[in-house]
Amino acid sequence: MKIEESISVDPHVCHGQPCFKGTRIMVYLVLELLEGGVSVEKILKEYYPSLTQESVQAALHYAAELVKGEQVIPFQKVA
Repeated sequence: MKIEESISVDPHVCHGQPCFKGTRIMVYLVLELLEGGVSVEKILKEYYPSLTQESVQAALHYAAELVKGEQVIPFQKVA
């Protein structure tokens, strides 16, 4: 999957936040809905009907690629 086909980052659109191409829908909004347990079907039907299943997959792929480049610090239990 080529992320650049579905997602763009333009400093003149939404303050440079990653958006779905041709929209002002920021990627993080869809990711937050998924995190909250909203189904892909509901996101596409009720929230963002201009997006596609492929758009949502691109958002997940984009997030995964960002995390790959991050140093992940494990959580520590606090007594």
